[in-house]
Amino acid sequence: MAESLAPGPCGKCLTTPPAQVNTVSLFAYRGGVREALLRWKLGGDDAAIRWLLNVAENRLTELFKPEDLLLPVPMPLSRMRKSGQHHAADLCRMIAQVTGSTWDWRVLRRRGVQVRQSALSGVARRKNLRKSFHVDRDYLESVGLKKGMAGKLWVVDDIVTTGATFHHAAKALRLLKKPVYAFSLARTLLNE
Repeated sequence: MAESLAPGPCGKCLTTPPAQVNTVSLFAYRGGVREALLRWKLGGDDAAIRWLLNVAENRLTELFKPEDLLLPVPMPLSRMRKSGQHHAADLCRMIAQVTGSTWDWRVLRRRGVQVRQSALSGVARRKNLRKSFHVDRDYLESVGLKKGMAGKLWVVDDIVTTGATFHHAAKALRLLKKPVYAFSLARTLLNE
């Protein structure tokens, strides 16, 4: 059985607010959810992920509106070429299919080469991603951001651990002068 998470900020977010307005995660990263994500990320099997999104359809339609824009956390190009997958972009696409939201992988980009976040401590994760994201202005018009998009701006990733990735991605998006929200399918729990 998938374990869902209660809404509300964590203790760390209360003391050191992140760049995003709010971070929403649907499930705890453990048990069946963890297994589903690992099968998807390592083996390309997205059946269980689609099932989780189907189970959470009501929550997704509460969160995401057709006028919202979903931006996947950009993956390093070298890793994307190697794996042939971009999980955050695929997640955006699946959510957009359910909610009617717009998504675009070209607006938020990664620059430089960083060490994999999973190999680092919490403090090192924040340092690793400093200045690693930027907005590609060439695509703003195509998604309605130059005209003053009416909906929310969401940064989307599959798993959130420390929140460093969301923080730095949201920081880069500040130049759009819109509040940024963050969404992950799963979140690791601090006491694990």
